Amino acid sequence: MASYDVVVIGAGPGGYVAAIRVAQLGLHTAVVEADRAGGVCGNWGCIPSKAILHDAALAADLRAAAKQQLIAEAPAVDFGRVIDRSRGVADRQAKGVEALFKKNKIDFHHGRGRLVPHGVMVAKAAGGEERLEARNVILATGSAERVLPGLTIDGDVICTSREALERRTLPASVVVIGGGAVGVEFAYAYRSFGAAVTVVEMAEQILPGMDADLGKELARQFGRQGIEVLVGHRVESVVRSGDGAQVTVRGGDAGRTLEAHMVLVAVGRGADPSGLGLDAAGIRSVRGRVEVDGTMRTSAPGVYAIGDLVGPLLLAHAASEQGVIAAEAIAGAHPRPFDPDGVPMCVYCEPEVAAVGLSEAEAKRRGLEVKIGTFPFRALGKAMAVGHLEGFVKVVLDARYEAVLGVHMIGHGVTELIAAAGLARTLEATADDVIATSHAHPTLSEALREATLAAVGRAVNI
Repeated sequence: MASYDVVVIGAGPGGYVAAIRVAQLGLHTAVVEADRAGGVCGNWGCIPSKAILHDAALAADLRAAAKQQLIAEAPAVDFGRVIDRSRGVADRQAKGVEALFKKNKIDFHHGRGRLVPHGVMVAKAAGGEERLEARNVILATGSAERVLPGLTIDGDVICTSREALERRTLPASVVVIGGGAVGVEFAYAYRSFGAAVTVVEMAEQILPGMDADLGKELARQFGRQGIEVLVGHRVESVVRSGDGAQVTVRGGDAGRTLEAHMVLVAVGRGADPSGLGLDAAGIRSVRGRVEVDGTMRTSAPGVYAIGDLVGPLLLAHAASEQGVIAAEAIAGAHPRPFDPDGVPMCVYCEPEVAAVGLSEAEAKRRGLEVKIGTFPFRALGKAMAVGHLEGFVKVVLDARYEAVLGVHMIGHGVTELIAAAGLARTLEATADDVIATSHAHPTLSEALREATLAAVGRAVNI
């Protein structure tokens, strides 16, 4: 029986980062994973989907170039090759994580892990079990797709994102159920490649949970792209019909039936503790999420949990941060507690959406007086030059001290800009700090400074 200081169950962005940090701190470490290294994010989520979205944006740019007569005509897209390339990217990601394990002398055990007294039992895919002795265990098994009650996922007509990432045939029409990050990303991709797309969202805006202005602007831009967005609509039924499906929805008192060749169910994800043996280990959970303290410690001695298992944010980079916290807590390094308000949220459709910190509504809900500044990209020289005028940057400041509480962006390339806003928040920057920071011209990042100027009544370019 192999013995370790720490065994990590799950090799996604939370688990593998936790394992590497533990190894860096000098502890003997192993990782147990039922799928491939990289977890859902690397194999069936973040990474392959971004490869598809990149190709979708490239296809859109080529069509725009054809309209501007910069090229003779927009070339046809081979959707099967798009999917093949995304799978290749996922393969490289998995191999890269395995290489990191070897580099850091981390043992990788392929199988499904469950908690047992003083360690982990690994059920091997080929049969049989292996027991690993461990002084500490980090649970990082992530989440699974949620589906509507009574709905059968067939992987052909009715799919979740998992099946969609392997579907090599472009559907002629798609109904996307759910207007969160996954739903709008796939909606953009399918529309960019030529499908007719309708997004159905039960909330009163797409991207529920983010600043309301972002959802409104994205819906407006989707409309310009030809994507129909139905907010405030609930799905009453999904019925297979011929080579497609009929989706009956209701908004207020009005019902409507949508017909599509494919239905993408993107109603969110839920923690996946299946088979871990939480109850037997005495680990408390609330509404399906494992309870942890500020250092990711569960109610069971020597057992920690991170990522989608604990929330509140189901984001890869949040899981990575929590993994580092758990690793350092095990090693006695006294890590800084996890701060969900400091974690950026990014959506990779076009226009992109990104945010960090408090929304205007959340700041007011917490009793804070705020100053708001907004700057549209259409007033920015670089945006004009690259031909992406859509969107804006919105800054939320504390009214008394003018500290940066939150930044909310929608526009081309904003997922790369949000880190600067996150740094400002981490450093407790004020409006004066942002304004005093020289922003190169012409760049899209100037919009952050311009929005901050607007918030304090010093707008220059609007």
